[in-house]
Amino acid sequence: MNIVIVGTAYPLRGGIAHYNALLYKHLSKNHHVEIVTFSRQYPKILFPGKTQDEQGGIENALPTEPLIDSINPLTWYTAARAIARKKPDLLIFKYWLPFFGPCFGTISRLVRRWTGAKILFICDNVIPHEKRFGDTAFTRYAFRPVDAFIAQSAAVERDLNTFWPGSRYALVPHPVYEIFGSSLPKEEAKSALGVTDERVILFFGYVRRYKGLHILLDAMPAILQSVRLKLMVVGEFYDDEQKYRKQIAEHGLQENVMVHSDYVPNDEVGKYFSAADVVVLPYVSATQSGIVQIAYQFDKPVIATDVGGLSEVVLNGRTGYIVKPEAPEAVADAVVRFYKEGREGEFVRNVQEEKKKYSWDNLVQAIEKLTA
Repeated sequence: MNIVIVGTAYPLRGGIAHYNALLYKHLSKNHHVEIVTFSRQYPKILFPGKTQDEQGGIENALPTEPLIDSINPLTWYTAARAIARKKPDLLIFKYWLPFFGPCFGTISRLVRRWTGAKILFICDNVIPHEKRFGDTAFTRYAFRPVDAFIAQSAAVERDLNTFWPGSRYALVPHPVYEIFGSSLPKEEAKSALGVTDERVILFFGYVRRYKGLHILLDAMPAILQSVRLKLMVVGEFYDDEQKYRKQIAEHGLQENVMVHSDYVPNDEVGKYFSAADVVVLPYVSATQSGIVQIAYQFDKPVIATDVGGLSEVVLNGRTGYIVKPEAPEAVADAVVRFYKEGREGEFVRNVQEEKKKYSWDNLVQAIEKLTA
């Protein structure tokens, strides 16, 4: 097939860009694939981060065309014209936010009208974590021309069947990220980060309220009563950073919490995961999390809350623990149990086995079957 992926890609940064890079790599084994990306993904007023561009090297550079301004409809038309000239058989969009519904829906309609190309949406979310006015209308507009969907978790599958019943779709778990290199020996990684603590837990990713860092910080005093450890908080704050700094100070956690409040370039990600014993995801809400797939790539167990599809990927008592959401005491109990019962080695072995099912080949086969 002649395939065009439309969406976030290098030099833009973040999980969606990494995902599209890997999708391009694996689809290109048997198909001709091109990527059309954004010249501007978000207006600055809607982007709380420091930069929208990748800060690492060029290892993820792809032959992309930055044709789309998300807030300029004229570029949607010109991008659709450029895509149509490629004569695609299939357009693939990664869908996670209704903000992009008008843009993606317009490009889909135009290219389909001009070329007859099929449209496939890979859905991280149908219903967003942080709801805004217009979400339903924007998503309906985006979904109307779509021929088939990939739901990346059972939670997304349920939302898709509720929101867009009768759609053609496949449920395919989010594949493991392969883009961050290989693991380092734990002591080597800790030394590189200046961490001297024997036990280390990791909270990784953009900090937004729904990701529950405040829950983990509230759990820390109880954890420290039983187990001495270091919590690494690693990721750019999309919420008020000072609010979390104040919480750390109020709990007297300054010596036990290390905060790296910047976006982490791809070539640095492995150090943080390699240094950790376990990754903690105390989410208040979620459909899924790409952070689990990064953790699994580095053979790390995960402690996560029972929201969305997290319990589909984190197997309670096998690859980590699933705990009640918005309950600091439950998070604390799981962390203490992890160390007191010495579960790391067992969980690591189970992660190594479990992650085999999260392959890119499974995703590619589903795409081919849905669009044949």
